[in-house]
Amino acid sequence: MDIRIRQHRPHLTEARRFDGSGNNLSKPELNQTDTVFLRKTEASYSDGVDAPSGTDRPNPRQISNQVMNQRGRSQDDRKLSNMVWAWGQFLDHDVTFTPNPGMPDWNIAVPAGDKHFDPDGTGQAIIPFSRSSAAPGTGAGTGEPRQQSNGITGWVDASMVYGSSVERANALRTFDGGKMKTGEGNMLPNNTMGLPNDNPMRPPEELLKAAGDVRANENLGLLSLQTVFMREHNRLVEQFAKDDPSLSDEQLYQMARKVVGAQVQHVTYSEYLPALLGDNALSPYQGYKPDVDPRISNVFSTAAYRMHHSQIEPIIWREGADGKAIPERDVALLHAFFAPERLAEGGVEPLLRGLAAFIQEPTDEDVSVALRNMLFGRPGKGGMDLAAINIQRGRDHGLPNFNGVREAFGLPKVESFAQITQDPEKIAKLEQAYGTIDKLDPWVGMLCEDHVPGSGVGQTIQAVLVDQFERLRDGDRFWYQNDPDLAGMQQEIEQTTLTDIIRRNTDIGSELDDTPFFGFKSDRRVG
Repeated sequence: MDIRIRQHRPHLTEARRFDGSGNNLSKPELNQTDTVFLRKTEASYSDGVDAPSGTDRPNPRQISNQVMNQRGRSQDDRKLSNMVWAWGQFLDHDVTFTPNPGMPDWNIAVPAGDKHFDPDGTGQAIIPFSRSSAAPGTGAGTGEPRQQSNGITGWVDASMVYGSSVERANALRTFDGGKMKTGEGNMLPNNTMGLPNDNPMRPPEELLKAAGDVRANENLGLLSLQTVFMREHNRLVEQFAKDDPSLSDEQLYQMARKVVGAQVQHVTYSEYLPALLGDNALSPYQGYKPDVDPRISNVFSTAAYRMHHSQIEPIIWREGADGKAIPERDVALLHAFFAPERLAEGGVEPLLRGLAAFIQEPTDEDVSVALRNMLFGRPGKGGMDLAAINIQRGRDHGLPNFNGVREAFGLPKVESFAQITQDPEKIAKLEQAYGTIDKLDPWVGMLCEDHVPGSGVGQTIQAVLVDQFERLRDGDRFWYQNDPDLAGMQQEIEQTTLTDIIRRNTDIGSELDDTPFFGFKSDRRVG
């Protein structure tokens, strides 16, 4: 359903600030850019202040090899689609980013003879790793436990589309009729404006796309969603201008930005989270609660919300309208990193159809070879191990062991690996890697948990995510159900689905299912 502006006679009373400040009138700094992550668990640094936790735990690459090594394809038993991990990454880039510029190296030692990273058995190979920046006034020499800051706004506010600073937002605007800049073929603009962008594979900077978040080019699935919501902004602006020609560039831009943010909120809470966590996992919305601390928790950002890394298939599927692969074929995940030029091979449509049609990998301990051995390149040529990095990052941030996280969220302590999972193979792998439950890293334990019935995740991930997403909703003064500027549009927002947004901004039609977070194909041979 199109959102009409004239019939509601909107008056733009207040727009979100790009840096997220001023949302809570009593504590205007809450969840703004560079806010310290919330500690839901006690910091567990080995020296109490700064030195990473887990000094008695096994080597992260060794754990990755013993526990996370994917040996075959599998699929989510509830048929969650690849759109789940793609939306999860899109949303992650809306709410959390941990900077580490110029931080000391704490490289991951590679076990001697590792067939991917040390095939010659030198015993000298490493996986590069830098510690996250310490928040000012914390860490070594301060007497205060080291904290980390969120480099973007923590709100669900579509900052990955618009930016978390006035400077980035302005660089993406045309300042003409409320529109955002576009590139050839109504794609995202190339980064000719010199905005900061993640670029670990070092393609020419001006060939990368420019969007609200620096990580927009990470993979083709993410880029396709970034493109759709940029187009949705411009589509809304055109509609609003037609309905009320008196609106200024700023009014058009801010109203469209407000509606896009509401759409992201609604898709997240009405489609994505119920698919992932199960129906009714979150409590019903009861209105804005200014006493709720909405900040992103460290354990959410550093452990629980990295669950999507286990869901990603080794292939980015590109589906034609006829249900077959496009002539340019599917893309190996290895070749989909920082490759925006491949959007020219059929556009975003085949990517979006593929994300919605194909069933993702389950949330479990298996991580794709492309992520575990060839992240952003092959071993020896820039490649890294995302699983090992996630384990190391949890220790860098001083996260406690798995039981420490469970207890912080009111869950009972587990006494053995058999209380995490009934799968004897998983139990054996955990026994081999850790020996004792007391050394279990939280991210690994979360992925190994048996799923809550009716959910795509285990008990601990579910608890962390429910806590985080309820606080983000309840503590947001600009939540779409609380924003007076959107009161007359609430019905239209709530009747708009992700499928609607995709269909009206692409050449995709009825071939896209109304439930894009659930797939129906497993691969080309049986699909």
